[in-house]
Amino acid sequence: MSIPPDTDNAVDELADLFHLLGDPTRLRIVLACLAQPIAVGDIAAALNLSSSLVSHHLRLLRAARIVKAERQGKQVFYAAADAHISGLLANMFEHIAEPIAEPTTGLDA
Repeated sequence: MSIPPDTDNAVDELADLFHLLGDPTRLRIVLACLAQPIAVGDIAAALNLSSSLVSHHLRLLRAARIVKAERQGKQVFYAAADAHISGLLANMFEHIAEPIAEPTTGLDA
């Protein structure tokens, strides 16, 4: 892994990204966008949320380049912005599924 030249700025941007994904509702919205492009109304129905709340969260997620929007006729469909987002989430789900290792004390018992 290479560290960007402007480390402070990159760290701030990464912290903002994790902050956005740290909200359970926003995370569920992003997960709903992973499999295929999906409309606001379909996200709202699947997650039992109002369309206005979903739209608000999607605006924040688009600004952070976590999701992208594509207009098809009168509807806008949302999807993960790129493979980095879906890969990051897949890696995090794998991480939490790992068994918790017992802490080592450095002493042989």
